[in-house]
Amino acid sequence: MNTLVVFSHLRWNFVYQRPQHLLSRMAQRWPVIFIEEPVPNAAEERLELIDAAPGVTVWRPHVRGGAQGFHHEHKPALQRMVGEALRGGRASDYWIWFYTPMALPFAEMLQPQGVIYDCMDELSLFRGAPRELVDQESALFRMADVVFTGGRSLYNAKRDRHRNVHCFPSSVDALHFRFGPLDHPLQQHLGRPRLGYCGVIDERLDLDIIAGMADQRPDWQIVMVGPIVKIDPATVPRRDNIHWLGQQGYDELPAFINGWDVCLLPFALNEATRFISPTKTLEYMACGRPMVSTAIRDVVEPYGHVVPIQHDADGFVKACEALLRRPRHEQEAHRQAMAGIIARTSWDSTADAMADLIAGAEAAREAEAMAAPPDIKGELARACASSAMAAS
Repeated sequence: MNTLVVFSHLRWNFVYQRPQHLLSRMAQRWPVIFIEEPVPNAAEERLELIDAAPGVTVWRPHVRGGAQGFHHEHKPALQRMVGEALRGGRASDYWIWFYTPMALPFAEMLQPQGVIYDCMDELSLFRGAPRELVDQESALFRMADVVFTGGRSLYNAKRDRHRNVHCFPSSVDALHFRFGPLDHPLQQHLGRPRLGYCGVIDERLDLDIIAGMADQRPDWQIVMVGPIVKIDPATVPRRDNIHWLGQQGYDELPAFINGWDVCLLPFALNEATRFISPTKTLEYMACGRPMVSTAIRDVVEPYGHVVPIQHDADGFVKACEALLRRPRHEQEAHRQAMAGIIARTSWDSTADAMADLIAGAEAAREAEAMAAPPDIKGELARACASSAMAAS
C-alpha cells in the first residue's frame, strides 16, 4: 500500500478530534487522501483540493444536488470526481478507510487493496441518522479487513460482528496541553471560580445541568467553548454568567482549559451518548485540571476513581464545591494520579499500534493473493448491492 483513501462524515477543519489526530500521524507512513462528504447546492461540480497537514490532502467535493451528507443523489458525481482524481494521481495501490458506512456505495467503483473501518461513534443513534445506515454498516463489516472502535463500550457492541476488531479509545497529545498558555484572552476578564466545557455542543449535552449550575451559583463563571450544531442556538440557556465562545482552534484549547478551576463533562444520558468516549476527558487531565462528569460508561469505568460522577445540576454544584475547597496537598495528589493516566497513553502510540495492525492485515491479504487473486472491487460491489437491497 502506498496511500490511504479516507471517507469521512466530518470535515477536516471542524473540531480537531480522532480523525485528525490519527491520520496526521498515519501520513508519516502513508500519504492520506481525506475525502469529505459533499458540499451541496454548488453552482458547478468540482473537487476542491486542500493541503491540510504534511502528507494529508483533503478532497472536498462540491455538488449541485441539495441533499446533505453522502446521499445517493450525489453518487454519480462523487464517483466520477474521485475516480478521475485517483487515476490522475496514479494512486493504484491504496486501501480505503471508512469513518461512516454511508460512504460505502460511493466507493464501489474503486479498486482498493484492502478496507479499514474506524468506528469512532455509534452514528445510527445520532439525531437525523439515515435509516439505511445500519444495513450499510453490516455490509461494511462483511468486507472490512480490520475494524477499530473508539472506546470500550463500542468495542463490546461490535466485537462479535467481525473477526478482526480492536479497541482504541480516545487518547491525548499531552505535550500540546501540558505546556499551553495559562489563560486565554477571551476569558481573562471573567471572575473566579471559572468552570468550563470544550467540544461540540449538540443533543449529547445536558444543558439543564449548565442552566441549573448557573442559577444556583450566579458568582460562578461558566465558559462554553465549541460549535453549536444540530440544535437551535436559541434553545441554549442564556445567563449573565454563561459565556458561549463558539468554535475555537485546537491550538487555542490549552489556554482555555488552563484558565478553568473545574472542567465539565455534562453529557446527557441518551441514545447518542451510550457509546461515546469523550476525547476531552484526557485533554482536561493533561492540563492537570479536575473535572465532574455524568455517568458516561467510558468515563466511569476507566476514570471514575479520579473523576467525580454526578447526575444533575445539584450534584454538579456539590462536586464542584468539593473540588474547589480541597487543600493543596489533595490537589497535588489528584494531579499526580491524572498524570499517571496520561503517561500511559498518547495519540502517537495509538496511531503506531493501529498502523501495525493495518500492515498485518495487508500482509494477510498478500498471503491470500498468492493462493487466489483478491477481488475487492467485486466485494465492494456485492456489499453495496446487499445494503441497497436491505434498505429498499
